[in-house]
Amino acid sequence: MDSDRLTLSPEEMRSLGYRVVDLLVDHFAGKEDAPIGRSPGREELEGLLREELPEEGQDPQEVLDQVEADILPNTMRVDHPRFFGFVPGPNNFVSVLADTLAAGFNVFSGTWISGAAAAQTELVVVDWLRELCGLPETAGGLFTSGGSMASVTGLAAARHAVLDDEVEGAVAYCSDQTHTSVDRALRLLGFGPDQLRRLPHDEAYRLDPEVLAEAVRTDRAAGRRPFCVIANAGTTNTGAVDPLLRLADVADEHDLWLHVDGAYGAAAVICERGRERLSGVDRADSLTLDPHKWLFQPFEIGGVLVRDQQHLRRAFQIQAEYLEDAIGEFDEVNYSDYGIQLTRSFRALKLWMTLKVFGRRAVATAVARGFDRADQAEALLRSWDGWEVVTPSQMGILTYRYAPDALSADQADALTRRLPKALRDEGTAMVTKTTLEGRPALRLCPINPRTSADDVRQTLTVLDRLAESLADDQRGAAP
Repeated sequence: MDSDRLTLSPEEMRSLGYRVVDLLVDHFAGKEDAPIGRSPGREELEGLLREELPEEGQDPQEVLDQVEADILPNTMRVDHPRFFGFVPGPNNFVSVLADTLAAGFNVFSGTWISGAAAAQTELVVVDWLRELCGLPETAGGLFTSGGSMASVTGLAAARHAVLDDEVEGAVAYCSDQTHTSVDRALRLLGFGPDQLRRLPHDEAYRLDPEVLAEAVRTDRAAGRRPFCVIANAGTTNTGAVDPLLRLADVADEHDLWLHVDGAYGAAAVICERGRERLSGVDRADSLTLDPHKWLFQPFEIGGVLVRDQQHLRRAFQIQAEYLEDAIGEFDEVNYSDYGIQLTRSFRALKLWMTLKVFGRRAVATAVARGFDRADQAEALLRSWDGWEVVTPSQMGILTYRYAPDALSADQADALTRRLPKALRDEGTAMVTKTTLEGRPALRLCPINPRTSADDVRQTLTVLDRLAESLADDQRGAAP
């Protein structure tokens, strides 16, 4: 080891690297039997990891020992087959190796001159996504860190194209089920909280086109400037898909930009069932999607597509003197001109390698399996006494609660709030809860392609046992 040069010998690199690969292979090969992971308290982790900045280096094998013993076990395994909370992150080994290559070669993908092949690969993969979503050849986009930054990027294009960046009096519209990343994006873009109208959802937790149209007419009559509607292609709460075709008609009628938040669900267009659910997504002016969700990539890779990709360039391109050499030829794409980042990692490589190695058909089958697992969970819960399906299986998400006749609504709600932690304490699976119509509900999101029918059945069986036990405790504690 040559510490002053920050290098290891070839032998040390191979030894350390082979051990890391062994850890990864064991991780991918043994997920079904591995624990779901831990989320310890701050005090415990301070005891494990707090130390002074090391003045001298340590044996790299010993450092990896600490990673293996103290860091990796104390995280939740979001790619575990029985991790059903939030939105799982079921990556794949090929994409992990791609990230390793991109990081190891330190590929810079902000400018063509520094990363020509990286930019071309991103162009190709973005175009694959464009075709899957049915957008025209004028459309294009780029990869971002995630859905939040994708929303910032797409809405910045909308602000520039529709408002010429003059935000005073402008109004955007969405349903009350829209992800809070949209609020954050508009705040960063200079809009006040009163410039986003969150409209009430319909009986299926979707944005009602008639309610939208009336709100637009009211605001315009009051002298405001309606400019954008944000539609959902799979909400995080329930998986609801807004009526995209009808919303696109309203947007056309009232000269609104249609931004579709598909961070969770848009990637499902790769399979037939997803295409049916997402009818109208091809009408979007901008569209976000997260390959690190339903295209099974490691964090981080979100993405944004814009119907006319020149709107991105017009919104973001700023020439700096020191980047004169990076301007290049007219057909050379500098992705730093299409979004916020100048320094960008080679995110496209992992999705490119995944689609090349497995093919579209296999990925589509994996996505469809998420729909099937949610359907299975709904059928099972409907067959059991005491369980209530709150919202049916849609886009791979199901919400439900334990509400037997013997419990009041308040008692059922209190029990529902306790179930996720009780399940985590068992260590075999994870679900999370949300709030619908003022009441708590459990969420199940079984989109991991390695999740088996038995994983779903086992998890719900444990939940049923825990619910009955907690209900007995509640009845026993009653005066």
